[in-house]
Order: sequence, then C-alpha cells, then structure tokens
Amino acid sequence: MSTGFSLKDHLFNPGSVAELAAEYGARVAGFDADGFVAECVPGLAGKELLERLDWIADCVEVRLAPTFAEMADQLEAAMPAALDPSKQDDDFGRFIHAVPGILAVRHGLELHRDRALDLLHAATKRFSMEFYIRPFVNRWPKETLARLQIWANDENYHVRRLVSEGLRPRLPWAKSITLDPMAPMPYLDHLHADPTRYVTRSVANHLNDIAKFDPGRVVATLEDWRVQARQDVKELTWMTRHALRTLVKLGDPKALALLGYDADAQVTLTSMTLCPQNPAIGEVMTLEAELCADALTPVVVDYVIWFRKSDGSEAPKVFKIKQAEIAPGRPLTLTKKHRFKGDATTFRLYPGAHRLALQVNGRQLKSIAFDLRP
Repeated sequence: MSTGFSLKDHLFNPGSVAELAAEYGARVAGFDADGFVAECVPGLAGKELLERLDWIADCVEVRLAPTFAEMADQLEAAMPAALDPSKQDDDFGRFIHAVPGILAVRHGLELHRDRALDLLHAATKRFSMEFYIRPFVNRWPKETLARLQIWANDENYHVRRLVSEGLRPRLPWAKSITLDPMAPMPYLDHLHADPTRYVTRSVANHLNDIAKFDPGRVVATLEDWRVQARQDVKELTWMTRHALRTLVKLGDPKALALLGYDADAQVTLTSMTLCPQNPAIGEVMTLEAELCADALTPVVVDYVIWFRKSDGSEAPKVFKIKQAEIAPGRPLTLTKKHRFKGDATTFRLYPGAHRLALQVNGRQLKSIAFDLRP
C-alpha cells in the first residue's frame, strides 16, 4: 500500500546523492565519490528531512580537507553553476546544495567568521542560506549585519533576498534568532523597492511575521512605503495584501482599511447552510451563503472553523473564500468546499463538536455548530 508523497525521499535519495557525488568528484581533487555514495545512501534510512541534510554533510566533510580555509575553497569549487540570474521568482535551488551552509556553521562560526560569510555568499546563489546565516547573526550580530547591509545591494537577487529571509523573526523550520525583531527594518525599507518578486515576497513575509506581535508598526510601514512611491504601485499593492494576510484574518481594522475594506461595512447575511450538516473525517462539507449590501461595498470573505483539540478545547483556524464587491440589488453568492483531511501530516482532526462562522471584513456574521464524525 502506498504511504503517499514523501518530501524527504523526493529530495534525498540514491539519485540525488549520486548527483552530488559527481559534482564533488569532478571538481575536488581526491574526493572519493564512490565511497561517499556507499556510505551516505544507507544512512538516509530512518532520518527525517533536516537530519538527512546533516548526515549528507557528515559524509562530505570527512572527505574534505581538515582545515576550514582549504575546506571552504573545496566547497566553493564543488558548487554547480549559480541559479539563473534572469529569473524573478520560484528558483529556491536544491536542498542537496545546503552542505556548504552546514559546514560553514560547524567550522567557521567561531574562528573563521569572515571566510564563512564569504562561503555563504557564494552558496546562497545555488541554494538559500537562510537557515545558516542565523547562527552568525546570533553570534556576531554587529559584524553580520554590516555584511548584510552590503549584500542588500548585491547584483544577485538571491543574495539580496537572503538579507530579508535570513532575518525573519519566525522563519519556518529555522532556529530562533536573538536579534531585536525591529533591527532589520532599515533593510526591509531598502529591499521593498527591489525589482524582483522573489525579494519582495520575502519582505512581505517578513512583515507578516512582525504583524503577529506589532501590527501597528507593519501598517505604518506600508503606509509610509506608499508615500515614498519607490516601488511599482501594482507590486506594492500585492506586497501589502501579502504582508497583511494574518491581520486581515484577525479582522484588524487598520489593516483592512489600508486594503480598502471597511470593518464596519453594512453587509447582511441573508442565508447560510452547511451540507452535510455533520460531516465525517475524510468527507467534504459545502458552505453556501448569500450576502447583500445597500451600497457598493468591497468585501474580503473568510470562514472560521473552531477545531476540537485532544483535550476537548477549541482552536480557531481561518480559511479564505474570496475578495469581491457587493452591489445594491446584486447579492453575492458564495460556495466553498472544505475537506476534513484525515491524513494530514501537520494537523490532526478529532471527532466531536465543532463550529463554523462566516467572516466578512473581519466581522463574524453567523456561526453554525456541527459534529465531526469519526
């Protein structure tokens, strides 16, 4: 029976290990490519994704020079061609090329800071070094920030993106960062005008992180960027929506107003149904609703489900439906299907009492209770 897609197997497998071995074998004198594959592949079994990365780095490390200066030269020599600089987005690189970052932290953090940062600068053009810059920020904040200030003007957009992405206060999967979360704001102010979507998306995600603990600062920053007018209007509008997505879900009035939505808009819910009324785990429930307004009204419509937790308490989660305008005499009809996935890897469902509410411009208009069956 198939167990479904495995990201760790997709990224790290005999094929990808062999490709990495070929790169090192062709470019690093004396590198034992066959021995690397023979040792590395069996050791992947039983390891999770990031553990596999560390293991691959272990197997590379023992076949490189013992001194960091020589090792760094070998790691740079083994790097494939830089990612296509003509692209604008969706070019993250391959996880298999994270090895230089891992070894830069292991062997360069304490005694070879500057050479290690040079190595990260080269490596991030092949695979984002966002995880591996963070230990340097924690250990050497002044020196690392000075380097990042230079990188914010680098000709390569992957290097510029690293300045924002590596400093995010809540970077997924990454270790925590001890830096004052407001310290990167001057870098974001500079990078928000970048011509590359890969960079501006990172800036927007960075602001979304900050919005979770200082929403006022984020709204004020975006307002200021509008006044500065250093970014294309269409791109800044996209960035603003992306940066405020959490605040919109939370119904923050200032965030909604910046996007053109009135939190107190006079919108009437004329009907709302769920079908089936009491779905089972694995089934799809359909939400249907109709909204009316007496004046032309922009709306952002979400729905909230309060999920039952293992201890019987509730945890709300907000889902998007659509952005639209309601015109007088023209009701907005909504249909949204929600699948209660029983095999999700990041979220477990528990049967029992649940609630669903329709939310318009951050305001909940009506909730319906339902039972989620096993």
